[in-house]
Amino acid sequence: MTTTSSRRVPATSGGHPALSRLLAVPLSEFADRHWSREPLLSRAADLPESFDDLFSADAVDELVSSRGLRTPFLRMAKDGTTLADRSFTRGGGIGAAVADQASDDAVLQHFTAGATLVLQGLHRTWRPVVDFSQALAGELGHPVQVNAYVTPPENTGFSDHYDVHDVFVLQIAGEKRWRIRRPVHDLPLRDEPWTDHRAAVESAALGPPLIEETFAPGDCLYLPRGYLHSATALGGTSIHLTIGVHAWTRRHVADELVRAAVVRASGSRQLREALPVGTELVGAGPAPEDVEVVRAALLEALAQVDAGDLATGLAGAARAAQRPAPLAPLAQAEAVRALTDDSRVALRAHVAAVLVPAAGGQTVLRSRVGSQPVERPDLAAIEQLLETGGATAADLGLELTRALLRTGVVVPA
Repeated sequence: MTTTSSRRVPATSGGHPALSRLLAVPLSEFADRHWSREPLLSRAADLPESFDDLFSADAVDELVSSRGLRTPFLRMAKDGTTLADRSFTRGGGIGAAVADQASDDAVLQHFTAGATLVLQGLHRTWRPVVDFSQALAGELGHPVQVNAYVTPPENTGFSDHYDVHDVFVLQIAGEKRWRIRRPVHDLPLRDEPWTDHRAAVESAALGPPLIEETFAPGDCLYLPRGYLHSATALGGTSIHLTIGVHAWTRRHVADELVRAAVVRASGSRQLREALPVGTELVGAGPAPEDVEVVRAALLEALAQVDAGDLATGLAGAARAAQRPAPLAPLAQAEAVRALTDDSRVALRAHVAAVLVPAAGGQTVLRSRVGSQPVERPDLAAIEQLLETGGATAADLGLELTRALLRTGVVVPA
């Protein structure tokens, strides 16, 4: 087993309550041995609590019958093939010009005929999952998404395939027989789907699995990206949550490094010069000597870029990959109207707010809800808010508090 001294290992489970619910081993062991390396099956008896608070069969029925879900928040599949959206959706009826709302009748017909129902984006549509997934993403440092797979008895929703993200599989109801096989393409990136290696996947699926186990309610499987998997529901309806972890990789760092190097190299006169008259990029492409000039300029620029030069771009990508905790717009507007010096506010969870320097000696408060300038007299109050997570309107000043409430950086405490 390879270990890396730079790997960040959670110190205690007390600081990682969401992740600790999914693991039957210490967090340090998960980080060193399993993260992005090996599967880990944790049985319900070895986990601190069940997943009943996160999802259930009643939740499925409510989402399909009463929430007006539209595609792509749901899809259906049978025998490894995704069904056409129009086969399980209908129009919204009078007064609702929506053509693709879930049809509970059509979902029932397909489900009883053996189709699997997939509820996508539960990290946006089901509040217990929203809260848990945001907490888990914060602890992992990587963005997550959550889908539910509802499979009728004795059916397989999808044939052997791999995902381009890590997953935690949480068995919610029923039993499902899982088959796990080693990757045919190690650590696939987001633009390398399993269909790019279809023949190898289909061939590997004929061999014996690395893991073949039956999952019962409360069991959890961690599966690194690239591992082949398929699952079959057993005696009853099976429901499981798949938490997809879209891990940041060194490829993301490389992309930002190259972007920063191109920006730096673009200051060179050599790169700004036009290619020769008569250049035919459609044919042979740029002349070898032009490529070498560019290569030399980029290599020089790459050597000059340091980690600090990448922080802004990577931070922007991280902010865009997740959303802050939900807020209530009407209650927020009322809080603005009723604000007094005694009103208490709290930094909105997962808003990822930081103070950053801007042009002209200015300072900007940057977060997942945007950027806003901060006047010099307000800097100390904002710094205190970011450190403690809360303040009174008197601490911040009424006008600043109103501005923070309107933009959604803070919420009523």
